[in-house]
Amino acid sequence: MPRSERHGDVLRFTFETRTSRSMGFDVSTYLVRGTLVDTGFHDARRQLFAVLRTHRVDGVIVTHHHEDHAGNVDVVARRGYPVWIAPETLAHVRQPAPIGWYRRWCWGAQPAYLGTPRPYPLPDLEVIHAPGHAHDHHVVWDASTGTVFGADLYLGVKVKVSHPGEREDVRAQVASIRAVAALGPQRLFCAHRGLVPNPVAQLTAKADWMEETIAAIDARIDEGLDDGAIVRRVFGGEDRWMAFITRGDYARRNFVASVRRTHGATIWHPRAG
Repeated sequence: MPRSERHGDVLRFTFETRTSRSMGFDVSTYLVRGTLVDTGFHDARRQLFAVLRTHRVDGVIVTHHHEDHAGNVDVVARRGYPVWIAPETLAHVRQPAPIGWYRRWCWGAQPAYLGTPRPYPLPDLEVIHAPGHAHDHHVVWDASTGTVFGADLYLGVKVKVSHPGEREDVRAQVASIRAVAALGPQRLFCAHRGLVPNPVAQLTAKADWMEETIAAIDARIDEGLDDGAIVRRVFGGEDRWMAFITRGDYARRNFVASVRRTHGATIWHPRAG
């Protein structure tokens, strides 16, 4: 059974294994009034079985295709649970892309799901597209309680590492963060940080830091600096340990590359009022 904690109408389940702990990672799913947000990773599927056995689950929402969130779509769909899943996410789940060794070590390989899950008509929740961390990234909004289930939207204020630019768009991420902050959430549940205090202030601080950092990188691009020089100038150098163990898949250089790929683009801001 995974670790669990209750926050009023929300149950948080934290999934981890010995291998995920060895890299300092876990991931949480959330159960709110019968809806399970995300499925966890495949190596922790027995922990998910325990949740399904001991709690009422009417249906499942999958926020995006990454293996720590969608790793058990096959498990829940084959057991007949209805699933809300975006078409792009389902396409990824049907044909999972190859992943680096560190992700296989941490989370395990994600099995392909070739079927079509029963649709889940959302009872009282809204799924909002919030791209940036991934093209198909979504958050779940519960307007009745002012709660956002943010998946990987937040993760922390000053997250300096990123996946390669074709997979992660930091400029789009800023726009998504500001759009969610504009909802005025009273609660924010992060897949890797749990309950985030003062969610509007934290989301705004993250968006502000990212936008300032993007502007600094844009300025260095205009000066003609290469990505390595920009990493040293803006971030004080690479996180060498993270870059080494992920073979560059999760690195500060990727943050810079994402900014360069969208250089000249503007960041959308929600209108006040």
